[in-house]
Amino acid sequence: MAAASASASASLQSIPSHLNLSRTATSSPPNVLSFNRSTVNPVFTRKFTNKLNVSTTGKPFSVKSQSNPSDPSRPTKVHQLCVYEINERDRGSPAYLRLGQKPVNSLGDLVPFTNKVYSADLQTRLGITAGICILIKNMPEAKGDRYEAIYSFHLGDYGQISVQGAYVTTEETYLSVTGGTGVFAGAYGQVKLQQLVFPFKLFYTFYLQGLSADLPSELLVVPVPPSPAVEASPAAKACEAGATCPNYTD
Repeated sequence: MAAASASASASLQSIPSHLNLSRTATSSPPNVLSFNRSTVNPVFTRKFTNKLNVSTTGKPFSVKSQSNPSDPSRPTKVHQLCVYEINERDRGSPAYLRLGQKPVNSLGDLVPFTNKVYSADLQTRLGITAGICILIKNMPEAKGDRYEAIYSFHLGDYGQISVQGAYVTTEETYLSVTGGTGVFAGAYGQVKLQQLVFPFKLFYTFYLQGLSADLPSELLVVPVPPSPAVEASPAAKACEAGATCPNYTD
């Protein structure tokens, strides 16, 4: 009996020591969320790396931008196209939306617009322009404005050309061609804008690259020399048969 009591007493005396050891070992638990090199399971790391290697060694995926001329697979031949944009004052364009109702042209003023587009010889109605200009700077000393313009040329069955860039009302400017559809699919390049009568008559010369084929011959006509006096032919103005492109945009 005495021996049993002594053994039990010895066991009880050993318990506190054991508890103290456990408390000491668990008082500072390891940071299981840490990704330090010393705490990451090397087996997990190896498997994770191998999975990444498998996923990146397959066929690469890339997105080609229409406006990226650095793609070596894209055609680089330059196609020149000229058209006239004429405001005949019958479309309620342009609309001037002043920012804060200021009495003078100010930064942020918006000018949505749409005008008619004719072939360079002024014998064919092709479609319309449609877009918006954002006023960047009023230049009273030059009696003009600088806009950031974003718009498209919609040319019936031929397709559409989108452009963006500076539009300065007192001088020639160049805009970037940002893309196209139809015969203009994949287009990039630039377009020269010549202001003839602000804001009613403009002449454009496109320098298009990225096209898969030459432009239709009916678009490549000899231009009427740009001047403030130019006018579309009566047949083109009236959209008579034979004086419009197929399914011209109105």
